[in-house]
Amino acid sequence: MEHDATVEGVGVGVSDEGPGAPVVILQAREELIPIFISSDQAQSMQLALEGEPFERPLTHDLFVEMVAELGAAIDRVRIDDLTDGTFYAKIDTEQYHGGERKQAVFDARPSDGIALALRVDCPLIVSDEVINEAGQPPEAFETEESDSSLDDDPSLGDDRDFEDDPF
Repeated sequence: MEHDATVEGVGVGVSDEGPGAPVVILQAREELIPIFISSDQAQSMQLALEGEPFERPLTHDLFVEMVAELGAAIDRVRIDDLTDGTFYAKIDTEQYHGGERKQAVFDARPSDGIALALRVDCPLIVSDEVINEAGQPPEAFETEESDSSLDDDPSLGDDRDFEDDPF
């Protein structure tokens, strides 16, 4: 089964690498799902959440513009798998060409999918399997006001591509 998700925020958490790792928090099925991301992805998501354009188009802005110019649309983003601590996502798209609807599904990192979903305001979906494995009750998270950070949990997944990461 799939569940609608919302982005609750982008912040700093604690991962195996220590404190200071950027994280996006999703809420689905009344649980929170933390996904550790790169600092570039965090910045892109935060700008989209705030509705502030960057001086020059970021990669996600460029992608959205190209998709629209080609007469296509992003229908939804699905975070549908978590294997060996890595989240996986799909981007469902459609394009009308010659009066015919053509659908396509693209494999993506969840951070890219989330950044795109925030820009085009499409549904963000998380599977039961992902929530069952990575979801945590809201009370498992402590905020900066309480002088701590996200709980360090080895089951939390990561979608960073470390070859491209600045870490």
